[in-house]
Amino acid sequence: MPVEEAFVQGSGMEVLTNAEMQRADQLSIAAGTPGFKLMLSAGQAVAEAANALVEEGPILIVAGPGNNGGDGFVAAAELAAQGREVSVILMCERDQLQGDAASAARGWKHPVLPFNPQAIGKPALIIDALFGAGLSRPVDGEARAMIEAVNANGALVLAVDLPSGINGTSAAVLGAAVNATETVTFFRKKPAHLLLPGRMHCGRVRVADIGIDAQVLDEIRPQTFENDPDFWGAAFPVPRIDGHKYARGHVLAVSGDAAATGAARLAARGALRAGAGLVTLASPRDALAINAAALTAVMVRPVDTAIEFGELLGDKRYNTCIIGPGTGVGDRTCDFVHTALGAQRHLVLDADALTSFAANPERLFESIKASHDNAVVLTPHEGEFPRLFSDLSNKHPGRSKLERVRAAAERSGAVVLLKGPDTTIAAPDGRATIAANAPPWLATAGAGDVLSGIIAGLLAQGVPAFEAASIGVWMHGEAASEAGPGLIAEDLTETLPAVHRRIYNALGIEY
Repeated sequence: MPVEEAFVQGSGMEVLTNAEMQRADQLSIAAGTPGFKLMLSAGQAVAEAANALVEEGPILIVAGPGNNGGDGFVAAAELAAQGREVSVILMCERDQLQGDAASAARGWKHPVLPFNPQAIGKPALIIDALFGAGLSRPVDGEARAMIEAVNANGALVLAVDLPSGINGTSAAVLGAAVNATETVTFFRKKPAHLLLPGRMHCGRVRVADIGIDAQVLDEIRPQTFENDPDFWGAAFPVPRIDGHKYARGHVLAVSGDAAATGAARLAARGALRAGAGLVTLASPRDALAINAAALTAVMVRPVDTAIEFGELLGDKRYNTCIIGPGTGVGDRTCDFVHTALGAQRHLVLDADALTSFAANPERLFESIKASHDNAVVLTPHEGEFPRLFSDLSNKHPGRSKLERVRAAAERSGAVVLLKGPDTTIAAPDGRATIAANAPPWLATAGAGDVLSGIIAGLLAQGVPAFEAASIGVWMHGEAASEAGPGLIAEDLTETLPAVHRRIYNALGIEY
């Protein structure tokens, strides 16, 4: 199979935990594909990736005692048959290998090198086939010394399935982990290919087709997906030729006082660029002139109190609200949130709106659940998340980011979006997406405010909350990539038209 085909056919948007991937293997075997045939296909895919990574020079395989090592032995035999200079370091004695791994080792007709760092030498490429994704305890002793020696060697590193030392489900580094140049995994990605810190060790990730039928997913029913247009494309809002601005929703963003108006304006502009038909800024009177002077397509209305806010929401055309960016921390912001929820409006809560409920988050969650069909999205970063979910913060080890966000969504009754380089979004029903397209320069003041606006603009157009949050995060990352290094938050809205065109092209939509 040509290398470019091997790494296209097996890819997909579903993300499988270790247990789900094991189930996929079992279902495939039960359907008539021998486990050793899957190992042969995996090892051949590793060999193809190795040849693509280095065209000449010696290759060293560091093999472990399990199936990951078996994949390494298949790759070694395949590469040697192609005339490559190959050697193998094995963590255990050959006669200790069992099952398919033992069968794979019998295909290697050459000696194995002793398991010590001095045996590594100076290869052009090291293939890391030491531990698989299911590693569950910290690496220590000789294995840790080998991982550290691989990292210090300077050779390119190709990891099999995942870099050794990374747990595939949690993405945790267990003691020490290989730093791979590239990782080749099989059938579908695992959370650790997308979540930090695991992703930082993977390098480029290739997904290889090894003969597992995608129909096994019908039984596994994965709930986690990579956040890209393949997942949410059908929900992306496209204006109709016979449409008009009122059909695309009206977003109402709440501004802070005269000293804190910029964040709400960023959010408002984000909503407009995301496709909302109209956007209005609810501004305190002392900031009215400031906001009016700085805005053009976004309208401004004077609103000082929650009562006035409720009166404004008497106009049903305001179907979506943004509360939090620069709004101020305190009872006033809480009252605005409860007013919006009571008025049955779609709602994006960020920044100050989240912090305002830190003393009594259950009050917010009860209000969200009482609002029934409202689409509510919470968008904390890691600093804000523990203010609402203190027992789920990253200071409490043992739970991955994915598990924490899922638990938060179930508890709150809202879609929860935990921002970061691996932004993770979860719905109360357990569905989740993980984004991996945000460049590092997206970490800049005001970027989160724009994201809140983008999500609100999508909600206003009728996109369901989970899909709106996922689309918004992807567009946000793409807009940052389009702007490039040196980005400031104001640039994000200016690059969104190019992101829209990219989505239209990907979905085959004419414009």
